[in-house]
Amino acid sequence: MDDMDTLTLMQAFVKVAEAGGFSAAARKLGRSKALLSKYVRELEDELGVRLLNRTTRQLSLTEAGQVYLREAAEILQRIDDLESAIHDTHREPRGLLRIAGPRTLGDVDLGQAVMEFLKREPLISIELRLEDRFVDLVEEGIDVAVRITELADSSLIARKLAPFPIVVVVRPDTLAEFGVPQEPGDLSSRPCIVDSNARSRGQWQFRIDGERRSVAVKGRIEVNSPQACRLAALAGFGFAAIPLVTVRDDIEAGRLVTVLDDYLLNLSAIYAVYPHRRHLSGKVRAFVDFLADWFEPEACERLVSYRRGPVAQLPAPGDAPEESRDEPSSGPGAPVAKAGSNDKAASNDKAAPSAKPVSAPKVAAGGGARVPAFVPPN
Repeated sequence: MDDMDTLTLMQAFVKVAEAGGFSAAARKLGRSKALLSKYVRELEDELGVRLLNRTTRQLSLTEAGQVYLREAAEILQRIDDLESAIHDTHREPRGLLRIAGPRTLGDVDLGQAVMEFLKREPLISIELRLEDRFVDLVEEGIDVAVRITELADSSLIARKLAPFPIVVVVRPDTLAEFGVPQEPGDLSSRPCIVDSNARSRGQWQFRIDGERRSVAVKGRIEVNSPQACRLAALAGFGFAAIPLVTVRDDIEAGRLVTVLDDYLLNLSAIYAVYPHRRHLSGKVRAFVDFLADWFEPEACERLVSYRRGPVAQLPAPGDAPEESRDEPSSGPGAPVAKAGSNDKAASNDKAAPSAKPVSAPKVAAGGGARVPAFVPPN
C-alpha cells in the first residue's frame, strides 16, 4: 500500500471514529457509507488488528483503535498545519477571527486593542464576544480567548500578556470615617463590598507574613461585577477589592484611594489562549503578537503604578478644602500618596520621590453623600 492510500484510509477511520458512525462520517466527507466501510476494513487488514467493534446499534473503538485514533488524528492535523503554513508564507492575514474575553477587559483594554488591530489589518474581520463565563474554544469555534486566570488550561496553548493586579480601594471620606486599615484583618470590622462572582466570595486573599491567607469580609451590599463594585465604592458603601484596570482612572482623579498595597497578592494574569495546534493560522498569530505588544512590559508597569495615585479630596459642591487650593489634587504636580503606606515603601517609589505618606485623608465638611454607619455583623 502506498503512502497516498494510507492517508486516505487513515482519514476515513478518523472521521468515522470522530463522527461516531459510518453514516455521519459519510455525510461530512461527501462519500458513500459503503466506501468508508471498505476503507476501514482495508486499514484493519493492513494493520492486522481490529480497530472498531461493530454491532447493529453502535460502533465503539477497540483498545488498538483508541491508540491509532490518537496518533492518526495528530498526523492529519500536522499535515493540515503544514498546508496552512505554506499558504500563509505568501499572503497577508485574512478572514474572520472569533475572539472571546471577559467584560472586565472588554470595556477598556481589549476593546481598544481590537479596534486598533482592525485598523492595521484591513483583510481581517472580527467577531468579539464579551461574556463573564468559561468559553469552550473548540466547542464554540473560538479562535482566541483572552482570559484572566491564575493558571492557564493545560489543554490549551497560553501566552501570558500582562499581570492583572487587584487593589483594595475606598472613597477618601469613607476612609476618614472608618480609619485606615493597618493590616488585612482590620477589614473584618469595616464595611466591604462583596463581589459574588469572585472565586473566594466574601474571602479576600492577601500576603501575610509571606504566606497566602484569606480574610473574611462583610458589608451591606453584594454585587456581581467589578463595575458594580466600583459604583458602590464611589457611592461610599465601603472598601472594595477591584481589578486595577477598572478603577485606575478613579485613582488618578482622586475619587478613590488604595489601601493595604504592601499585602496585595498579584496572582492573576491576562493570557491569550488558543487550541493546541503546531501551526497557528496567520490571523491568529497576527492577533496574539499584536496583543503581546499592546500589553508590553512598559505599559504593564504603568498600569501597576496607577495604584500610587493621589489621595484627592471630595469637597462639597461649590466648596474646596484648603489643601486643594495650594496644590492640585490630580494631574501633573499632584501630591502622590498611599493611605497607610510606610516610609520605606514611599522611599522605594522612584516614580514619586516626593510622596507624602498619610494616616488618613482630610475631608471637607459636608463633602460627598453619606451612607448609614456600618455595624459589623455578629
